[in-house]
Amino acid sequence: MTTSVRPTLIALALPIFVEHALHVLTSTIDVFMVSTIGDDAVAALGISHQFVVLAIMVFGFVGIGSSVVVTHCLGGNDKTGAHATGVTAVAVNFWLGILLSVIITLNASGLLRLMQLPEALFQYAQPYLVILGATLWLEAHNVAVGAVLRAHNRASDAMWITITQNVFNAVGNAVLLFGLFGAPRMGIIGVALATAASRVVAAALFWAMLRRRTGITIRLVDLVRIPLPRLRRILRIGLPSAGEHLCWWISFMTITTFTARMGATSLAVQSYTMQVMHFVFAFSFALALANEILLGYHVGAGEFEHAYRRLLRTLKQGLGIIMIAVLPAALFGGSILGLFSDNTEVIVLGALLLKMALLIEPGRLFNMVMVCGLRATGDVTFPLKLGLIGMWGIWVPLSWFLGLYLGWGLPGLWTAMIVDECFRGSVMFRRWKRRDWLPHAQRSRAGVEASLAETAAA
Repeated sequence: MTTSVRPTLIALALPIFVEHALHVLTSTIDVFMVSTIGDDAVAALGISHQFVVLAIMVFGFVGIGSSVVVTHCLGGNDKTGAHATGVTAVAVNFWLGILLSVIITLNASGLLRLMQLPEALFQYAQPYLVILGATLWLEAHNVAVGAVLRAHNRASDAMWITITQNVFNAVGNAVLLFGLFGAPRMGIIGVALATAASRVVAAALFWAMLRRRTGITIRLVDLVRIPLPRLRRILRIGLPSAGEHLCWWISFMTITTFTARMGATSLAVQSYTMQVMHFVFAFSFALALANEILLGYHVGAGEFEHAYRRLLRTLKQGLGIIMIAVLPAALFGGSILGLFSDNTEVIVLGALLLKMALLIEPGRLFNMVMVCGLRATGDVTFPLKLGLIGMWGIWVPLSWFLGLYLGWGLPGLWTAMIVDECFRGSVMFRRWKRRDWLPHAQRSRAGVEASLAETAAA
């Protein structure tokens, strides 16, 4: 069966990489600007931002599920189903966004006290969280539309919108934080207002681009009349995927408490090295997501052998790319960390961790490609179950044993991370080679055929 025109892996991965890297860069710039107010303001921003990150993770499960289902529909030439799925995703995230906006805005003080935030920091954290919480529904919309655009081979559009949003945010931060061009100096409230305004700009651009590039239009009635069969297909993919992401996040936060027990220096080293590694991680994220979209097309078209070989080619290409990407950090880690700190202990330990990234990042790429690959076929519960076993059966306890009990410190935590990434990646690779995902892919293809039949009957 003929299918819609599909992009190449690199053509699809490049704009996804740029978009993700810009998100990382913007976060770094925000922290740098707020640091001019003081360390208390940075700490308050960090605590408040945890709730924003958690909300975006909730929105992401709809984005992930809709992206996979849309690629299945497009691969099977079911454009009507693809459009209906896109509309459903936007509608569901709209209501999720409204719900979380109300909860966070009305309970900002209680949530911050739950995090044991010192009273002295409330003057920074509370207004920041209230303003960002009130605009989370816009972020929910942007997440859903961005996922639909990428599934339609419009990743470059999402990238350019993100670039525009980030530039608007950075300029707004500078103007309102420092009082440029006669504007009032509003401090961290100005940072929050600039971020909120950038979300409005991005939402308007995403809305217009969705109609222009895909032909999808959202009517008011679509926000109320949500088709349950479409929603179930999205949630069948999205919920287990969100569970796997949430499992990783909670595991990482648990391990961060181990780092805190090692002292302030270890926390600083972890913070600085993670800032560097986020940029390297962007390569793995982009390749894995691009591969997922391509596999979704193959599965929707019933091209299961093509899907099988596509993932193996992605692994081969990706391992070469990720080694090139991580090499500068491993070779020049000390010089890079010297830009953040002049503490010799921080620089030496951080440089050692960045050398260990030569082992971590290939394992992470392998693991991410496998998770996204299985997800593209509809095999979503296996990565979640394996994640629970690997993260809580290996990563967390081994981090405690090596890092705290044996006293290896941060190198012990990173050794545990290497073991976990390689373990889960190898188990999923075995599952792929054995084609245990095939029944899930066949069911996904059957869903496309049923949708086509339903459209034809209508």
